[in-house]
Amino acid sequence: MPNLLSRLIDPWYPATAIGLEMGVASVVQLERIKGALCKLRRAATFNIAESLVRPSFEDRNIDDVGQLAAVLKDLATSAGLLKQKRWSLSLPEATARTLVLTIEGQTQSSSELQEVLRWKIERGFGGALEELLVSKDKLQRDAQGRDRYLVIAVKRAVLAEYEAVLDSLGWRAGLILPRHLGEAQWLIRNGAAVGDSLLLSGSSHGFTGVIFRDKHPLIVRTVKCTEEEFEDEFYRLLLFYRDRSAPESGNEQGLSRLMVIGDGITKERASEIVNETNGSDLRPLDAEELGLQLPSHDFSFDSIAAPAGLATLSW
Repeated sequence: MPNLLSRLIDPWYPATAIGLEMGVASVVQLERIKGALCKLRRAATFNIAESLVRPSFEDRNIDDVGQLAAVLKDLATSAGLLKQKRWSLSLPEATARTLVLTIEGQTQSSSELQEVLRWKIERGFGGALEELLVSKDKLQRDAQGRDRYLVIAVKRAVLAEYEAVLDSLGWRAGLILPRHLGEAQWLIRNGAAVGDSLLLSGSSHGFTGVIFRDKHPLIVRTVKCTEEEFEDEFYRLLLFYRDRSAPESGNEQGLSRLMVIGDGITKERASEIVNETNGSDLRPLDAEELGLQLPSHDFSFDSIAAPAGLATLSW
């Protein structure tokens, strides 16, 4: 899996991207306007059979490679992007996993650090390292001065299924990341001068919540839950942030921006919970506030936020 931050030394990612989730497939092409502002140049979204992509970290995701390839070909054709060969790919949320690992104490050598990371990765993801394709990046140290790492993992066998679909079309993926990290690019690109940012990426099966400080992940939490349990689990995430990670100084601002994407909870209810828990007055940011001009208000930002976020990495 390409390194999340490797664009700093290898910036040649395409402005075209594919997004896949259970029941939905999308393709996008972005055009930069000025600074962090861009617009949707071409896009298409199809509702697909839920049996076509069955997101799972452990199990097979795609039963019929040829059928999914045919869907993506039709999708690219309808968007006028059939000639594109280079893409980024936003994986379904349940297919990949993301953790922030904290290293307790000081390691004595590089080899000792790698052993500690290996143990934490295998324990955190529930699989042998040889079965996983892992990307890890060092983050800013926490308030106690401990080293932290952002780690993304996908099973090699599962990723090979998606690569087989692209290969059958003669396409190549330069960047592959889970859905929430594609969506998170909108907050990272448009970082606030002060305060933390919260991404809530929801579905009917749960949510991933990511809190950023200085454009770096502070908390990453993926929760599997029913729609009835969604609000309680979201409260728990916010309470954990408030009690463990919120700024203690009165001169520092806590949550200052909120991005809510997907299903499971309405944007209005999510903002109510955030404001009740953190004493803030936030509302979810829309596409234009995050730096994306959509062709019309009828076009759903939620449906293309993840692949479009990956497409912004082309500049």
